[in-house]
Amino acid sequence: MQVYTYSEARQKLAIILEQAENTGKVLIRRKDGRTFALVPEKIASSPLDVPSIKANITTQEIVDIIREGRER
Repeated sequence: MQVYTYSEARQKLAIILEQAENTGKVLIRRKDGRTFALVPEKIASSPLDVPSIKANITTQEIVDIIREGRER
């Protein structure tokens, strides 16, 4: 795991953010010895969040197909 000084972190912020995303964690150490972890935030998404598709079908056709399937 890479440890950067506070000054390095300020100068190379974009690189450090990229590295944190790739490795999961980057440490930043201040002059007084305190160390801070830079960890990317996990994006919470719903399992029901699915991408849409472009279909050439009308709403009425969809309703008819569903009704036909229910009659079986």
